[in-house]
Amino acid sequence: MPNDPGPSRRQVLGGVGAAALVSAFTPVAQAAEALTRPGLTVTGRATDLDDGWRFVLVNADDVTGPEDHYADPGFDDSAWQAVDLPHDWSIELPPVDQGATSSASGFFRGGLGWYRKTFTLPPALAGRRVSVEFDGVYSDAHVHLNGELLGRHPYAYTGWSFDLTGKLHTDSRTPNVLAVRATNRLPSSRWYSGSGIYRRVRLVVTDPVHLARHGTFVTTPGVTAGHATVRVTTDVVNDAGGAVAAEVRTTVTDPAGRVVARGSTTIPLPAGRTRQASTDLPVERPRLWSTERPALYRLRTDVVVAGRVLDTTTTDFGIRTFEFHPDHGFSLNGEPMKLRGVNLHASQGALGAVIDSAALERQMRLMQAMGVNALRTAHNPPAPELVTVCERLGILMMVEAFDCWRIGKVAYDYHLDFDEWSARDIAEMVHAAKNSPAVVLWSIGNEVPDASMAGGPEIAASLIAAVRAIDTTRPVIMGSDRYRSVPAPGSPQDLILRQLDGLGVNYNTAQSIDGLHTTYPDKFFFESESSSETSTRGVYQDPDLLNTGENHTPGRRSTSSYDNNLASWTFSGEYSLKKDRDRKFCQGQFLWAGQDYLGEPTPYDVFPVKTSFFGAVDSAGLPKDAFHLFRSQWTTRPMVHLVPMDWTDHRSGEPVAVWVYSTVDTVELVLNGKSLGVKKFDRKTTVDGRGYLETTEPAGDDKHDPSGSYTSPNGSSGKLHLTWTVPFEPGTLTAIATAGGREVARDRLVTAGPPHALTLTTEARSEGVMSFVTATVVDAHGTVVPGAEPVLRFAVRGPGRVAGVDNGRQELAQSYQQPTIPAFHGQAVAVIAATGRGTITVTATAPGLKTAKIVLPGTSPGQRNGPGARARETAGGLAAGPSADASYSGAPDTLPAAMLDGDPATGWSNYYVKPATATLGAVSRPRPGDWVSLTWPAPRRIGVATAQFVVSGALARPAAIDVACRTARGFEPVRDLRITWAGDLATLTFGSVVTGELRLTMTGPPRGFLRVSALTAR
Repeated sequence: MPNDPGPSRRQVLGGVGAAALVSAFTPVAQAAEALTRPGLTVTGRATDLDDGWRFVLVNADDVTGPEDHYADPGFDDSAWQAVDLPHDWSIELPPVDQGATSSASGFFRGGLGWYRKTFTLPPALAGRRVSVEFDGVYSDAHVHLNGELLGRHPYAYTGWSFDLTGKLHTDSRTPNVLAVRATNRLPSSRWYSGSGIYRRVRLVVTDPVHLARHGTFVTTPGVTAGHATVRVTTDVVNDAGGAVAAEVRTTVTDPAGRVVARGSTTIPLPAGRTRQASTDLPVERPRLWSTERPALYRLRTDVVVAGRVLDTTTTDFGIRTFEFHPDHGFSLNGEPMKLRGVNLHASQGALGAVIDSAALERQMRLMQAMGVNALRTAHNPPAPELVTVCERLGILMMVEAFDCWRIGKVAYDYHLDFDEWSARDIAEMVHAAKNSPAVVLWSIGNEVPDASMAGGPEIAASLIAAVRAIDTTRPVIMGSDRYRSVPAPGSPQDLILRQLDGLGVNYNTAQSIDGLHTTYPDKFFFESESSSETSTRGVYQDPDLLNTGENHTPGRRSTSSYDNNLASWTFSGEYSLKKDRDRKFCQGQFLWAGQDYLGEPTPYDVFPVKTSFFGAVDSAGLPKDAFHLFRSQWTTRPMVHLVPMDWTDHRSGEPVAVWVYSTVDTVELVLNGKSLGVKKFDRKTTVDGRGYLETTEPAGDDKHDPSGSYTSPNGSSGKLHLTWTVPFEPGTLTAIATAGGREVARDRLVTAGPPHALTLTTEARSEGVMSFVTATVVDAHGTVVPGAEPVLRFAVRGPGRVAGVDNGRQELAQSYQQPTIPAFHGQAVAVIAATGRGTITVTATAPGLKTAKIVLPGTSPGQRNGPGARARETAGGLAAGPSADASYSGAPDTLPAAMLDGDPATGWSNYYVKPATATLGAVSRPRPGDWVSLTWPAPRRIGVATAQFVVSGALARPAAIDVACRTARGFEPVRDLRITWAGDLATLTFGSVVTGELRLTMTGPPRGFLRVSALTAR
């Protein structure tokens, strides 16, 4: 693909060229389906326009191509792909390395695409008001109807509407053609965005007298234990030729569907004008919306003229009160609570940016299982379906407008449109979510550079005013990294903060957030981004270090799950939890991030690392150890979790650091029936009387404190995990949590045997079409085999298809849109899309393993041409490996291949320096041992190897070298090994062997790292 120039510009100007582009720029050219029945059945006020579109990717690498040519209603689009919405064309393309900036998009391409939908309408629509509503297009959408440009909408994350009245054919015969041009000029975002019409579209049909778009606003200004006042304001539009008197009738039903309140008001409505009606409705003994019991009421609004109902809408809402108090923190319905939040970007792993309600609910239920009660929509307004999921599950929301203002962060982001569009877009954000009881915060931006510039306060003032012009019931805040010290009086940061109701801080130390609270006592503070610790599911390194280096060896790019891999701006999960826990005034925190997402592959910025490492769960939705750390602090039900999640891949006798997270204070560790001792958390109390569990030992995690450890205001310090050091022996390791001498929870790890079979599990699917099926490699006894990575193949029989596959591995170049993927640490996930009613049978196979099957229900309507419909199986996995390998490479420029380039100035090394963080010093600790190896395409006979070491500064010769060769039984030591040193050149001779790989394992020197500038074998 990278070397294919694709069709010329001349080719793309006609239908034949369009067909060529489908083949050149997409995984598979979908066979054309004749639109024999373009008639659109209009039922009710809003009709989905999600099915039956045609799509062509004009250019995957630029935004040049035909302009209005494809908008011509006479254009033949029969050779274009058939797609259903929502649609993301980027996720369908294979990831490719396109240069320094492409990692932000996860190495997926954007470009220019066109969509067309052809439909007829019946005569009954003549004289009615018709509009088309889009929930979101990425990005810069240009919309045409029957060849006429209706307008453009640049911002990808807000919806809009275009009036089609008088522009449509309504004779049931003449086709209408809706055409949309979308562009994604990269880099347009700091993370994967997706491309195309990735949210839903609908046709709205009303009478000339009707409710305005977003015209209903429900608030609950008076709530007591036995009574609530529901206030409804309604905007009514008169597009008729004369004035009318419009009656606005409102009906409230409770969560059980019973009518509990009615109201009516009549307003004069001049022709061509919009007027507002207001009604207060009393509700007795209200059921309050809360995170534990998210009770939803429904409002029905009817517009009646001369006794005839002309328009009807329904609005779900909740009755609740909340407060952000500068000293006492957040409370909901009078109950104090912390915001236990996560940040989530808008992508859905293997689905890309495609919005599906079942996928969103699965993601949010997973977050709830970790103890989450709040979501920050980082860093843009959410899809309507996400708001609905959160209000139904009881998840509070911080809804955010922008990632930048006038000063951009990448070349083609929103700063190009901010001045012209920001007032409209932030108003749309508020209108779209203003009725949701889940929404408690409006954010005007994230880490905007303008916040420390002279023009920033003026911009902030205009955005705040735009929000408050619509809604004064919720605080206006922003998330910022510009307040890590107290602002100087009169500085832009100071002037902005004085306008806001509160502030979300990103990655502040305990001392800095205390300083802000003292200086601005009338403002409330919380952490809009916390921790940012990075990890890879199932990978563990240096448990005795608070911060570790990274392995840059191709194929091994990962980070430790011992809560100890931190970038310069970040904190461990434990530090972030303690800092928030101890401050009553701190409203809570939003963990960065709830789930790994495409793009931003910190700490690696190299192909094929295409996802972030920040998530508590991986991109496939499989929990990491961080999930259980936060679960132990954010939930109360008895639980216990063992770290590492692997009691198989260790050497006999190897000391293994075993950590335990638990909500229970007493835990016993048992290995093969033998107790390794009971350990306990101490019970402690914050200065305001809240209890918590923590050890009492130096944590060493805050260089600003005189003790070197984070110290609570109550004077104590400690850790949020219990620790054992266990010499490995195969068998069963069990953590048993007890309360009052009685077992209340346990976690167990079992040494796995060889891979034997696959198993399939899934969760129940709600609204939406996507189901998530987890495949696990197990041994003959059903134990997960953590080191198993066979290629899994998923097949579907019945009304479904494989919409995508993922295994959570951050370093993986293959496309998600195919039916095969290697397992990673024994697991992978297939996303199955239902295409209709009936029974779906999913089968998973792998060479040499017992097949697994699972049966899922279909759904109607399904999605025929959504994610995975154009998938083609491609050769997946990592980029072709080098002929040299290493267990650990300390830097991007000391990879194993450098041992073979003939340049003595280059070489492999395990040397690393991890920069200091805000609370920890720099780290550069010699490793006790590593290995390097040579591989050949075919086995060869060898008996001598040479390794040229570099000795200088922090580099030293190894204390010992062992040599092994690969056999059918694995690596085995060579015979008769002799090592001769000539300066820093080691010559290793041994009994000759025939092998495809030779490995040198080096015991590190007492002080110093290793560097090999040349490695040969003969």
